[in-house]
Amino acid sequence: MTKKEAIQLFEDKQVRVQWDDNGEKWYLSVIDIIRTLTDSTIPKRYWSDLKKKLILEGSQLYEKIVQLKFVAADGKKYATDCLEIQDVFRLIQSIPSPKAEPFKLWLAQIASERIDEMQDPELSIDRALEQYLKLGYSESWINQRLKSIEIRKELTDEWKNRGLKDGQQFATLTDIITKTWSGKSTREYKVFKGLKKENLRDNMTNTELILNMLAEASTKDISLAVEPENFEESKNVARQGGNVAKVARKELESKTGKKVVSPLNVKKVLEIEKTKEKADE
Repeated sequence: MTKKEAIQLFEDKQVRVQWDDNGEKWYLSVIDIIRTLTDSTIPKRYWSDLKKKLILEGSQLYEKIVQLKFVAADGKKYATDCLEIQDVFRLIQSIPSPKAEPFKLWLAQIASERIDEMQDPELSIDRALEQYLKLGYSESWINQRLKSIEIRKELTDEWKNRGLKDGQQFATLTDIITKTWSGKSTREYKVFKGLKKENLRDNMTNTELILNMLAEASTKDISLAVEPENFEESKNVARQGGNVAKVARKELESKTGKKVVSPLNVKKVLEIEKTKEKADE
């Protein structure tokens, strides 16, 4: 089973999903669905109570639950209850919500879109562009972000070819790259920007994104050149790749007199832009 992790947006709320290429099915996080439909402050407790109710009622839905792992804010993967789309429709019937019908239409749409993307991969890029625009990002930033996704994929493919494991090993190597070029670990970087579960790259400035891309592209190129044979050797390669971007960062900072690593996150940037727009009116 080949799965692709993604985040879909329903009314600006995140729903984590995984695509099964073999079965051609979406699996959705039940907790995210409940958070979206109920606005519950404790969706895990809501789901726990609902599961008990389903068992007492003899519902077959409980038997359809599968546990899949999603990457969390700390870079690690944690198992969470999931259902495929046809079973999500049945779940919705057990949750009284005025959002039920719009959510059903949304489910049908993402299923259709995924099939379209399999026929034309460029559509997935177009939809990612559309989602970032809806969130208020500038087109120049979006172009950098989409390029960074491509570079990241090339790097993780190289790691897989070296026999490295997705999850903790990938997270460790990423942390080494980030720490080397920026001077901050991934966790420290997120705290510096005031982030919690948000994606760090989605909150980088253009310059930060460019240097992070340079670090990851350099790591991939060095790995291809030296062909590390194990995890320890790949860690050394990650430091070398990160150092390429570190040199570039220090050179830029010496020319501008400004620090590249910024405490700005996307919320702060958008607030600044809105303030400027109001001042210009």
